[in-house]
Amino acid sequence: MQNNKERFAELEIMIQNEIRPFLKSHDGDIQLVNWEDNGTVTLRLLGACANCPSSEQTLSSLVEKKLKNCCPDVKQVNLVQQVSETLIKQALQILRREKTSDE
Repeated sequence: MQNNKERFAELEIMIQNEIRPFLKSHDGDIQLVNWEDNGTVTLRLLGACANCPSSEQTLSSLVEKKLKNCCPDVKQVNLVQQVSETLIKQALQILRREKTSDE
């Protein structure tokens, strides 16, 4: 049985060779965040993929399928959701406008 570091490295190589090229062709990327002994993989989509409305579909139809085929002990794939810089800037602009209108 592999330890966490070995499995993490194996998953990273598989992502590098099998998944990342496809995502990069769409101006996106992927980061392996965590591997747990219970078979849970946590990933973060980056670039254009991070904000894409189809990110959940990409995760299930491409990423999860490839990971499970490569590593049968992968049982679940989770996606870390993140807020884009654009959304943060928009929220700050709204909050600043509300603050000045209250004063």
